[in-house]
Amino acid sequence: MTETIPPGTRFAALPSPFAFKRGGELHGARMAYETWGDLNAARDNALLILTGLSPNAHAASNAGNPDPGWWEGMLGPGKAIDTNRWFVICVNSLGSCKGSTGAASVNPATGEPYRLDFPDLSIEDGARAAHVVVRSLGIERLACVIGNSMGGMTALAYLLLHPGSARAHINVSGSAQALPFSIAIRSLQREAIRLDPNWNHGRYDDAHYPENGMRIARKLGVVTYRSAMEWDGRFGRVKLDSEMRGDEDPFGQEFEVERYLEGHAQRFVRSFDPNCYLYLGRSMDWFDVAEYGGGDVMKGLASIKVERSLSIGVHTDILFPLQQQEQVADGLRAGGAEAEFVPLPSPQGHDAFLVDIERFGAAIGAFLQRL
Repeated sequence: MTETIPPGTRFAALPSPFAFKRGGELHGARMAYETWGDLNAARDNALLILTGLSPNAHAASNAGNPDPGWWEGMLGPGKAIDTNRWFVICVNSLGSCKGSTGAASVNPATGEPYRLDFPDLSIEDGARAAHVVVRSLGIERLACVIGNSMGGMTALAYLLLHPGSARAHINVSGSAQALPFSIAIRSLQREAIRLDPNWNHGRYDDAHYPENGMRIARKLGVVTYRSAMEWDGRFGRVKLDSEMRGDEDPFGQEFEVERYLEGHAQRFVRSFDPNCYLYLGRSMDWFDVAEYGGGDVMKGLASIKVERSLSIGVHTDILFPLQQQEQVADGLRAGGAEAEFVPLPSPQGHDAFLVDIERFGAAIGAFLQRL
């Protein structure tokens, strides 16, 4: 698969070579990003948004691309992240296939996609690359760095690697390290892709594409992104009409929830590169703030110096459970931050920050108003 880049995407060149934490380097690499609002004369009103695994940099509509973005309800004039006040930057993660250099990008040394020749990707590599984007815009210190899900990890790495680079931090359904449950799920996702014969050790093409592996990987992800409460409320035990079941497979789809998962998977499989999916998922499993605290997560978090922070999540999140956002708040508070922890009652699990804009927007908007 080739990269898919939204209209209006901007690019920042990474230093060449750009060395990776675990070895290897990139030459001629780039980061994709978009911006909203205006940078003031003091250059002190900039916010950086770091995304989850799959989103591109198009968080909301803007002059370069009027299409709604993945956080459209949160970002814009008069919204929780108010672009009348803030200059907002959203980067596409290093290692992705949405404009930033990743395994699907062309390796200038060979003229072919990197595939598995892409260096071992860490969360820290993505944080360093995001910092390059910020500095390329002439910004020395952010007002706030906002990280969602995987981006919450990247934001913590950003603050650890670049002390004093932001006054404040909002950690949205993120964490300081991967827990065994989330590692297990991502391990199964990677295994589903790698066991698909069409994966072919990363050397697939559009005609021979690991579609079944990607379908299963995405279904596993979607199951963990929402909560059992929501699955029950949305689908119950509703069965498909007989004409929708088909007779060719005696173990085929029978319930409405199965059809939903299949539809979700089919929309995703050709929109995201499988190798990029493998690299990004593993980078989350490797990340551990304890590395910066002599083996102690809390000491690692306490070494981060920000003036204020907000850690926010939901009770129904099983992938990044609420105690992980509480841990981030406690650790940053130990480091001297005025740290807030906001647990929300949303039934929508890990994906709540994408869909429950009313609850998340109120908390994020109130925090930003106080900066």
